[in-house]
Amino acid sequence: MSSISALANIHQHGQFGDYEGKKRDNLLKISEKKNLLIVQIVQYKNSTISIEKIDIDKLKLKDIPLSVVFNENTRILWNGPKNWLLVSTKKDLIKNISLALKGTDFAVTDLSHSRAVIEIEGSYTKEVLKKGSPFNFDVLEKNNSINSLYNNIAFTADIVNVSPYKVRLFTLRSFGESFYHSISDASLEFGYETK
Repeated sequence: MSSISALANIHQHGQFGDYEGKKRDNLLKISEKKNLLIVQIVQYKNSTISIEKIDIDKLKLKDIPLSVVFNENTRILWNGPKNWLLVSTKKDLIKNISLALKGTDFAVTDLSHSRAVIEIEGSYTKEVLKKGSPFNFDVLEKNNSINSLYNNIAFTADIVNVSPYKVRLFTLRSFGESFYHSISDASLEFGYETK
């Protein structure tokens, strides 16, 4: 059985907004990221396990605000005190996570099908994000993550790169279409293409 992506009904390929007369390299790129393993990891307050001893896909959990640890396939975003969001292209990693994290110390929840993930890339990405979010995106660096609101829709932002600026945006699947419309509408004045 195959799953239907959160944005299957609205994400269309093409160029939109003020794209005419602009080089393709200057257009924003908006895409839906699919087939990702997304897992929330929360360490219980009464847990005495040191997170330095935990290894997930050769990565250590870091309890440092804004931090992201990563390798080629997996990114672990700090999501709050003793709370992380793991995102990976390795779908079978969930088995290793369950073995590495004991149920007496951690709550592990597979959120893969409950999230819409939009990736936006280009020099105007920060301007698009500033239009709907109160967060100061100028203070974020590569491999930072934050939780905020965009036109009153809760989302998580993962800053994948800063040159060119690339960010992944995670929101609840039920808000996916509204969130996508908000992001694409804010991108119209700069021109964007979807893939």
